[in-house]
Amino acid sequence: MSQEPQYPPIETAMRKALTTQLKPIFLDVSNESPMHNTPKQAESHFRVLVVSEKFNDLTLIKRHRLVNDTIKNALQEAGFEFMHALSIEAKTPKQWQPEQEPEKSPPCLGGFGK
Repeated sequence: MSQEPQYPPIETAMRKALTTQLKPIFLDVSNESPMHNTPKQAESHFRVLVVSEKFNDLTLIKRHRLVNDTIKNALQEAGFEFMHALSIEAKTPKQWQPEQEPEKSPPCLGGFGK
């Protein structure tokens, strides 16, 4: 019997909200906080790739707003502050290839472009 993976609290709230609201056919949530100058267990920088039929008739900006609002509302309801950075890839099923890897974030420059 396999167990579901355990995620930190903010990531858990994000995954649950995105799954419930968007019914994705694919969802990848990556906590990129360790790539930045953050405390060890930080949950402040995330990258999300979500593929959903709910995006079929939406422009890219409306997809991003839907993902952003879904996460923002879930975190507020759970008593968390909104994260520092959120990178979103929101694709329709026709735009997504199952073998496609999520985009990689560039290395952190330490803030202020340094």
